[in-house]
Amino acid sequence: MVLPKHMRLKGHRCFDFIYKEGARFYSPSMVLRVTNANTKLQAKGINLKTGPSIKCAISISNKVSKKSVTRNKLRRLFHHHLSCRLSNMSIDKEVWAFISLKPSCMKSSNSDLLKECDKLLNKSGITK
Repeated sequence: MVLPKHMRLKGHRCFDFIYKEGARFYSPSMVLRVTNANTKLQAKGINLKTGPSIKCAISISNKVSKKSVTRNKLRRLFHHHLSCRLSNMSIDKEVWAFISLKPSCMKSSNSDLLKECDKLLNKSGITK
């Protein structure tokens, strides 16, 4: 069985590490933070021997939308897009990425948000 190279990032210690150490890339609707992984911070059992991968997390505050249904739809949309986009890549090291959506993202369509996400991924060097 082949595990996907894109997995979700979990744990507040991982998020704190990305906030402190990550390189930031800005766009009008979101902020992308990227750093090399520190696998010691992950919960036990999560760090399986799967080889290098890109682990992603999406943060959507209630300032973006008061409705949790809307925030969850956006989160699922981004995770699906990232898993499709990053699954075919060859990766040489473990990378963590954290996307924070800004309240202004609600003015953009979903396709525009995904294009903006792709531009940030290219700018950060994750994709080419």
